[in-house]
Amino acid sequence: MPVDFETYTADEGRIDLTDGTNAHALLVFLLEHRGVGFTPAELHEQVGLPRGSVSPTLARLERAGLVRHKGDYWAAADDDRLAAASAAVLGLGSVAERHRDDWYGQHEGWADELEDLGEDGE
Repeated sequence: MPVDFETYTADEGRIDLTDGTNAHALLVFLLEHRGVGFTPAELHEQVGLPRGSVSPTLARLERAGLVRHKGDYWAAADDDRLAAASAAVLGLGSVAERHRDDWYGQHEGWADELEDLGEDGE
């Protein structure tokens, strides 16, 4: 994603886990296979990310405390907070998949005509 180079400041403590990012794809896959270790080559094949993106993304996820590794094998971190987050991520993904074709999903601009109530509800 391009950024304004003059105003951009790197935030080492945060990682973008938005749906569609490499970090999201890797983390969701590892969370779905908790306790199992995968090599970067296996993750490339399983997740479908470019081979050159897997290792740097894993390193960022490790710095954020979301994944761990032993030798060449990577797995989701063994942390209760991550278990709770994984349940939320996987649950939301399941709900989104189940209700993708509801009325709101078919009418993307549904919120465009809602009245703006502002901060004080007026």
